Amino acid sequence: MNRGIITAISAIAIAQGLKVFTYKRLSGKWDIKQVVTTGGMPSSHSAGVAALSSYVAAKNGTSSIETAIAVIFGIIVMYDAQGIRRHTGEIAKLINDIDGEMAVISEHLPGLGHIKRTEELKEVLGHQPLEVVGGAVLGVLLGLASAKLEDA
Repeated sequence: MNRGIITAISAIAIAQGLKVFTYKRLSGKWDIKQVVTTGGMPSSHSAGVAALSSYVAAKNGTSSIETAIAVIFGIIVMYDAQGIRRHTGEIAKLINDIDGEMAVISEHLPGLGHIKRTEELKEVLGHQPLEVVGGAVLGVLLGLASAKLEDA
């Protein structure tokens, strides 16, 4: 299989695994489900695209068209991870809060007819900027290491 693909997928897997430990550090609880969650530290999106970009740059040079494509793709993914996806999560939190408040109000006003959602919207979708940077640093290190190991 293509070494660049293996490098990127490995970076994603490592970042997802690290989320178990960063979640433990922040919450004090172990939660293996963090391996399959979105959001959190480090960003696996950033780790994957940064690993691919740095691997391609190490193999083809920084002036190659392949490096340009990988870097621009990576910038778009990282921007999306900390921008649009994070804001979507913040909107989901507001909707969940409003739904809860409407449920309380409707207890006092039965004619309101509000039916509380059975499941809340997922609130952790995107990343804080520091999580994106953490994933990017991890990815660059893994991409460069992969290129170096391949040359050895």
